[in-house]
Amino acid sequence: MARIKNRIAILYRYLIIATKRLTDKQLMILLAIVVGLAAGLAAYVFERTLGLFRYMLTSWFDVDRASVFYLFYPVVGIVIATLLVKYLVRDNISEGVTRVLYAMSKKGSRIKPHNCYSSILASSATIGFGGSVGPEAPIVLTGSAIGSNIGRFMRLNYKNVTLLLSCGAAAALSAVFKAPITGVVFVLEILMLDITVASIIPLLISAVTATTLMFFLNGFDPVFNIDLKHVFELRHLPFYVALGLICGLMSYYFTRINSAISAQFAKIKSMYRRWIVGGLVIGVLIFLFPPLYGEGYESLTDLMYANTDALFNNSLFFRYRHTGWIVALYLLATLFFKVVAMSATNGAGGVGGSFAPSLFVGAFTGATMVYILNLAFGFELPIVPFALVGMAGVMSGVMNAPLTSIFLIAELTNGYSLFVPLMLVAALSFTLGYYLEPYSIYTKKLSQSGELLTHNKDRSVLVFLNLSSLIETDFHRITMDTTLGDVVKLIASVRRNIFPVVSRDGTLLGVVQLDDLRADMFDASKYGTTIDNYMIPPPDLIYPNEQIGSVLDAFEGSKAWMLPVVSGDNRYLGFISKSRILAAYREQLMAISEE
Repeated sequence: MARIKNRIAILYRYLIIATKRLTDKQLMILLAIVVGLAAGLAAYVFERTLGLFRYMLTSWFDVDRASVFYLFYPVVGIVIATLLVKYLVRDNISEGVTRVLYAMSKKGSRIKPHNCYSSILASSATIGFGGSVGPEAPIVLTGSAIGSNIGRFMRLNYKNVTLLLSCGAAAALSAVFKAPITGVVFVLEILMLDITVASIIPLLISAVTATTLMFFLNGFDPVFNIDLKHVFELRHLPFYVALGLICGLMSYYFTRINSAISAQFAKIKSMYRRWIVGGLVIGVLIFLFPPLYGEGYESLTDLMYANTDALFNNSLFFRYRHTGWIVALYLLATLFFKVVAMSATNGAGGVGGSFAPSLFVGAFTGATMVYILNLAFGFELPIVPFALVGMAGVMSGVMNAPLTSIFLIAELTNGYSLFVPLMLVAALSFTLGYYLEPYSIYTKKLSQSGELLTHNKDRSVLVFLNLSSLIETDFHRITMDTTLGDVVKLIASVRRNIFPVVSRDGTLLGVVQLDDLRADMFDASKYGTTIDNYMIPPPDLIYPNEQIGSVLDAFEGSKAWMLPVVSGDNRYLGFISKSRILAAYREQLMAISEE
């Protein structure tokens, strides 16, 4: 074993030496190809695993009757995923895209090696057994982890590790959907990678590499291989405007319901109770509405072919599949309960994302609107284009990603003839959704904690700064019974011009500034005056868990250059200066901007 380790170490040294001969750009292009191949292969294995699960568990059901297995399958998958995470992974792998964003802002783009496979395993169990979530967030986390760990293996700096992380995310998403443009736009729009020549070329190469590998392994057909018979018509424009506004409202519903249900599950401390509650909710919903099973792409395909009858397979309502208003109510219920099922799946301990559910909700939003209009008013609107455009609309509002949603639907279906309504609906939904909820489903938690990177580089640099490392502690503490004479003696040996006044237990009582002592410090007759006569309250207080942005706001509001830092119980910890923050900001800006 020792001999094998030595040989591996020698090979590793030779690899590092060999790559030193390459320029930085050449090395990144080479590594982008490696990341693209690895992420593409991971996406293929994931896709095949999910397909195998579904075939083994549901292919033998009779379509004309409900199956009681739908009541139990989801909780089995959640239990497997939870136990896998708790005892094997021992790390939080939920909310994949959010984890990637957090790694970029707070972990130096370092993602633990187990994420190269753990998300696939846990998500396969969750979705394969019917958990109503999507596979895209776990595969994005997997691809990002592959890129991050290859970058660390090659001893790259933060900027290049971040680039490879982004290449992995783009490659994984490109492979899942066979949509390389979508993968690249997703990284630029969601992960908010800066667009430079040095970054865009590896990103494109990794996305194309992964997509090409998926073409080779899985054929050239798009995910939804549809021959669009209906293209955009001007007379349908008002209906697309209405759809855009409805999608904006649905995206708000999506985000709010997900947050509310997640908060309720977070209150349940017992793992077993989460299994029971989550399993019961998901099992009953899937038993009543089988399209909620898994990520729901089979149901989306049925919608794409305007085959609403197939949505009633294995349902209690199978015999009513030709009854108009029952079909409309069934579509509406499926539409609204998808978000509940998704949130309950994740809340109970399952592992999956919101990407596919947002597409599902969007498709059902468009199809349901058209179905009701045709049924109630005798219109003859085509279901397929409105379902496709609805997918882009809800996804745009949920993720705050209009460009990603537009290109995804176009690439998924070869539906470039729908570009005008795609752009219109995505823009309207994004605008209304952003007005109602400024942060996406991925960024809301990070924004609340000040850990979100944005395209505003000034604000993004502040995310990297750590307040605890900027606190200065070399200030001489004094107490209330300290006299002016004592302070005058101290001035000769200290270099600071401000003194924190603390109690015996360390509580900050106030501060004394050298400028306030100048008038009396040369008058020996006043040396017996206690320092409380010169003490002033601090202009503001800073707490250790504050984000740098709020600290700068405190400096701006108080007009001070030095503010004390105290604990939650008001015990003195040190001072923080505006000049120290600005110096750290400049250093960090240079570190992440260098080419």
